[in-house]
Amino acid sequence: MKLTLAILLLVVSASAQEFVAPGSGLPDSPSHQRFWTLETKIDTGILAGFVATDAITTQRGLARGFREANPIERPFVTRGAGGAAAGAALSFGAGLGTAYLFHKTNHHKAERISMRLFIGMEGFAMAHNFATLH
Repeated sequence: MKLTLAILLLVVSASAQEFVAPGSGLPDSPSHQRFWTLETKIDTGILAGFVATDAITTQRGLARGFREANPIERPFVTRGAGGAAAGAALSFGAGLGTAYLFHKTNHHKAERISMRLFIGMEGFAMAHNFATLH
């Protein structure tokens, strides 16, 4: 009985393939949206500026005896300018890489939201550093 049912399902699924309309072909692919649009270039520039300013103000704060609040960045920024540069590159790469990952998976709204979230987080860190230093 199971063998008969399996054969019947295979025959029905094979014959169902013949009901495709002739000449339909493949559907048109969605329009390709470029990653480096003007909006992305501006957001990337803002993020780079915020990351650099955050790194500089963090080093000034550490020189005055403050402590890095971010536990992921702490091992980098306590190692001087080279470590701060590595931590800044990590932050910048995480922001841009997340946006690019969303872009490649066709989640363009999430791409824009994630980039702006990273800009907001870096902006908050930069503003906090300015507030504590002055």
